[in-house]
Amino acid sequence: PGQAEMYAGLQELGVANGEDLKETLTNCTEPLKAIEQFQTENGVLLPSLQYALPFLDLHGTPRLEFHQSVFDELREKLLERVSAIALEGKVEERYKKLEDLLEKSFSLVKMPSIQPVVMCVMKHLPEVPEKKLKLVMADKDLYKACAVEVKRQIWQDNQALFGDEVSPLLKQYILEKENILFSNDISFLQNFFSPSPKTRRQGEVVQKLTQMIGKNVKLYDMVLQFLRTLFLRTRNVHYCTLRAELLMSLHDLEISEICTVDPCHKFTWCLDACIREKFVDNKRARELQGFLDGVKKGQEQVLGDLSMILCDPFAINTLALSTIRHLQDLVGQDTLPRESPDLLLLLRMLSLGQGAWDMIDSQVFKEPKMEAELITRFLPLLMSFVVDDHTFTVDQKLPSEEKGPIPYPSTIPEAFTKFLQENRIACEIGLYYILHITKQRNKNAFLRLLPALVETFSDLAFSDIFLHLLTGNLTLLSDEFALEEFCTSLFDGFFLTACPRKENVHRHVLRLLLHLHHKVAPAKLESLQKALEPTKQSGEAVKELYNQLSEKLELRKPSPAEVTETPSMELPLPTVPTPASR
Repeated sequence: PGQAEMYAGLQELGVANGEDLKETLTNCTEPLKAIEQFQTENGVLLPSLQYALPFLDLHGTPRLEFHQSVFDELREKLLERVSAIALEGKVEERYKKLEDLLEKSFSLVKMPSIQPVVMCVMKHLPEVPEKKLKLVMADKDLYKACAVEVKRQIWQDNQALFGDEVSPLLKQYILEKENILFSNDISFLQNFFSPSPKTRRQGEVVQKLTQMIGKNVKLYDMVLQFLRTLFLRTRNVHYCTLRAELLMSLHDLEISEICTVDPCHKFTWCLDACIREKFVDNKRARELQGFLDGVKKGQEQVLGDLSMILCDPFAINTLALSTIRHLQDLVGQDTLPRESPDLLLLLRMLSLGQGAWDMIDSQVFKEPKMEAELITRFLPLLMSFVVDDHTFTVDQKLPSEEKGPIPYPSTIPEAFTKFLQENRIACEIGLYYILHITKQRNKNAFLRLLPALVETFSDLAFSDIFLHLLTGNLTLLSDEFALEEFCTSLFDGFFLTACPRKENVHRHVLRLLLHLHHKVAPAKLESLQKALEPTKQSGEAVKELYNQLSEKLELRKPSPAEVTETPSMELPLPTVPTPASR
């Protein structure tokens, strides 16, 4: 039945097939004559061939091989011709030719040898007749075989089918992001935010989605709708990154059909340049402000999209780094935060980004109100920490008098802790300030502020992005891990408070120890190994990391032979060179 179905289309075109030959041979008296007649009627009708074919027979070339090579040659010529027709003459005429060709050939679409031609004709038609699209859609093999140009026409009216195609790509994208955050390579030089926007857009998922969308605005809108829905359902901010990357990937290809209708295009383009530099300069700040101020009455819905673009961790990272830099500059200029329009704009954008989920969820499209205390109390507090550092550094350099050196301030103002617990923007900026001092190898400031991280707004200090960056920056303080006080503050006072309830924190601590275990004092390492032992509820990733750490620690232990030999060295015996201990 498969064979019969495959050649069924030939009969419609009046071309004989295997079934016809079978019937002829069944009902004839002279089979050889019947075969000869069938060959004459259905062979290549070229008079000159009558003499050439016997010549090929003498060379032992089977007729099938000959016909096959002629067929392949003709098919190639036909494919070239179809592609040429798609580019020549007036638009209506060329598409009329292709439609006629499709009408004649479509019945042979299941014939493997002819299928490429039919698919090629459909690929070049901007609008394949709906009846044909439905037939392709209903047949799994045909659907699989057709070009993405044809699939786009199917998808645009079948959101569920398009969703099935896009869904695995979105899952893959999220997984790739998480793999980077949990990577065993820990470094302050190379982290989650290191790749440039342009490099990120070359990723497999973004490229595939870009190709699937083509210039089709309807499909682009569908993907954005999927991303919004998934962001709402999961609160996963990586969907916001993909929203921006997809738009900029279409921008790179100059697909104006989509870029001109996406109201976020110019804003995203400008922000993309800031992300590339990891800083918002004054000129771009003005541009970004212009876009935000330019949202007209009745178009507030665009704020939902802009907030999603600003909620992208790469955007938040750039805005937060720029905020810390501005605060340091203000300290040098003796200026208060409220007097800096650039700083206020950064806070406005951070606030819009951090409010993305609430805005899209509530469908109330207005900018979140900025709390005055953030600007009048919290930021000056951060600036006072910067001043404390400067003062301490200067004090250290002054000749010490009898009263002895001035100790580093160890208390944290209660207001700072309260802000980190209750205000999302304050918490984000506070965490970036802590990353900043860690990167500066400022151990004193780090240990002073660390206790404030145990309880933060929505547990932000235990989020994967923060812990990924913190573990990377802590490698700069690697020598401090030998000190009991430092390890107790970091592990017992911070990490271990969350390990039992947060699997991701457990993973990040193990990542850090895998990297720095050789720096930690043996006694401390032993107690950490006990504290970090996986429970029955622990996931595979935690168990795997713990096993890797245990193996490394096992290798570090001195061998029993070495342990027993050591005491003998204390006896008053002549010294003998010993093998270098590992």
